[in-house]
Amino acid sequence: MNYRRITQIVLPAFGVLMIVFGAYRGEAAVVLAKAIKLCMECVGIG
Repeated sequence: MNYRRITQIVLPAFGVLMIVFGAYRGEAAVVLAKAIKLCMECVGIG
C-alpha cells in the first residue's frame, strides 16, 4: 500500500471517529441550537 491509499483510508475514518465522539459528548445539540439561532436572526424573527 502506498501512502496515498493509507491517507484515503485513515483520514475519513478519523473524521467519522471525531463526529461520533462529538455526538457522544452532546455537541450535536449545541450545534443545532446555534444553527437555529442563526437562522432566526437571518430571517429577522429572533
